Amino acid sequence: ANRLARETVAGAGELLYRTSESACDLRKNVTSPGGTTAAALEILLAKGNLKELMVSAISSATKRSQELAK
Repeated sequence: ANRLARETVAGAGELLYRTSESACDLRKNVTSPGGTTAAALEILLAKGNLKELMVSAISSATKRSQELAK
């Protein structure tokens, strides 16, 4: 499972690096309408979910790194 996850992420990153398409367009191309991934993304990409969570996580990590640097 770990190898599959690593290879999937590595392959997606390489594809993104080699193409002129946006990450959003690539994701749309591989997400089956009405499928399980689409259902999960509907929740994660809803306003107030993933973006705000990521901003909060990065802010927390930044604050902690500044505390550790003192």
